Amino acid sequence: MKFNIALLKGDGIGPEIVESAVRVLEVVGKKFGHEFDFKAYDIGGVAIDKYGKPLPEETVSGCLASDSVLLGAVGGPKWDTLPGNIRPEKALLGIREAMGLFTNLRPAKLYSALKDDCPLRSDIVENGFDIMIVRELTGGIYFGERGMREGKYGEEAYDTECYSRMEIERIAKVAFESARKRRGKLISIDKANVLESSRLWRKVVHEIAEQYPDVECTDMLVDNAAMQLVRNPAQFDVIVTSNMFGDILSDEASQITGSIGMLPSASLGETKRGLYEPIHGSAPDIAGKGLANPIATILSAAMMLLYSFGLSEEHDCIVNAVDKVLEEGFRTADIAHGAPALSTTEITDKIIERI
Repeated sequence: MKFNIALLKGDGIGPEIVESAVRVLEVVGKKFGHEFDFKAYDIGGVAIDKYGKPLPEETVSGCLASDSVLLGAVGGPKWDTLPGNIRPEKALLGIREAMGLFTNLRPAKLYSALKDDCPLRSDIVENGFDIMIVRELTGGIYFGERGMREGKYGEEAYDTECYSRMEIERIAKVAFESARKRRGKLISIDKANVLESSRLWRKVVHEIAEQYPDVECTDMLVDNAAMQLVRNPAQFDVIVTSNMFGDILSDEASQITGSIGMLPSASLGETKRGLYEPIHGSAPDIAGKGLANPIATILSAAMMLLYSFGLSEEHDCIVNAVDKVLEEGFRTADIAHGAPALSTTEITDKIIERI
């Protein structure tokens, strides 16, 4: 099979980690008889420097013409003083919207080899955890009506949380399907005791639950969920929640895994074309030094094989190779804790050897 993949390397360590993922995909292609055709496009700060805007039209059209998209990272202090509408991060919202991506899948898994890196007590994570957070990506307070106005106490700002039935239905179906393929347990997280938007969220999720009698579905308030993630993360299988709650909780979940440099993500829409990226930032302070951990990007590429291309065996091959490398004690600087550390290229070589 042949697949066209758009590469958005971006800023900072983005080019290095994307290159590692490309190398891994090329080896997987040779092993399983697939051909991957890569084409790079500019996004973020590098695009601002070249074109004066973070998301050029050529980048958007290139992504829409591809079978899927692999993204590195955007941003850096060089562009921090720019107005909000042309900052590098604005490109992320723009490309998600252009591609119609309403679902963000963010797994949070504690690797047995990295248990000592987890900030939680050892008895809490003795048996590990493997959570899939399904976050609604294009609705809610991040996309609602907003503005400035004069209020009772002077100048005030407002942002509006708004969800339609359609938006809730489609993200709920993604979550139920995901739970069906895992351990059959879904927890819907909201703030229905306070927010009207959450009351509609809960009502619609319950209606969709009737279509999935094989999935256990429960509700949890977001403040309790934040506590339960550090109290007993193993209780979670699949989580579905709104844009803002998902943003916050997925970052919390990433921290209890011990390393943000290990976690991939997938953003999906109605088509199989998706946007795959590590959850960490551009880390400009280590860019070009060979210190970046490419594993999150490599695992993002593995998610692409599974969710966009339906190549489960190829996906498992990469995941198993990463597991073996970690179990054998190989580490990059961010997870070495003073022990000998491999460079970006060296850890990629180890993963490729095990593929």
